[in-house]
Amino acid sequence: MEFKIVSAQETDIESHRRLFLAETKFQFIYNKCHGAGWVDNYLFKLNELSIGYGSVWGKDKREDRDTICEFFLDQPFRKYARQIFDQFVKAANAGYVQCQTNDILLAGMAFESAKNINAEAILFETAFETAFTIDGAQFVKSKNADEWDAYSIQQNGEVVATGGFIWNYNFPYIDIYYEVKDDFRRQGYGVLIMQELKKEAYRLNRVPAARCNINNQASKALLLKAGMRVCGYMIIGEVNTAIDPN
Repeated sequence: MEFKIVSAQETDIESHRRLFLAETKFQFIYNKCHGAGWVDNYLFKLNELSIGYGSVWGKDKREDRDTICEFFLDQPFRKYARQIFDQFVKAANAGYVQCQTNDILLAGMAFESAKNINAEAILFETAFETAFTIDGAQFVKSKNADEWDAYSIQQNGEVVATGGFIWNYNFPYIDIYYEVKDDFRRQGYGVLIMQELKKEAYRLNRVPAARCNINNQASKALLLKAGMRVCGYMIIGEVNTAIDPN
């Protein structure tokens, strides 16, 4: 079969992205790149029929377009995934593939066609609810919920931990972040603010998610204790066929 890979606008791939996001039962990190204009898009065609799309962004600089971060095919054409992926790599002149391991289609292409694959971050989803308390600690919401540190844990009137949400991922998921002041670490405040932010996420009709650096074992332990579980990894690898002219 003869497939075509053509440069496309965001509106050209919209219907395929809706299908992709409908299949995606996890927080998709690269979703924000579309609204921000950080990706170039490509449409996959069989004759004149659009059968999928792909997106590339910059591995180190946002203005670069050297890394495949999205790859989707309509269900009937997934048996041709490797053939189309190889053509996509050449059309986009991509040197890398970066993805989440729970994005099964693109992760499969990464493991089949890339080398020197490394994990950069651990992805977490909610698993169970917790009921931690610390005497005298209060969870406080700022009047301006859009502030970076809109929520805090206060102990005797002193802010000991802050946190909030990043909203620009695929609905209904919301990303939780937090920070504990140095003098109050390893005392349970990180787990407590994570627990309360999870509850707040549900009050906002969102599903909580989080991630941490692959080497941040303290953050990983905290997230697991706060009722999260590992659901995948963010990986990056060098595409073997990136410089193959044939």
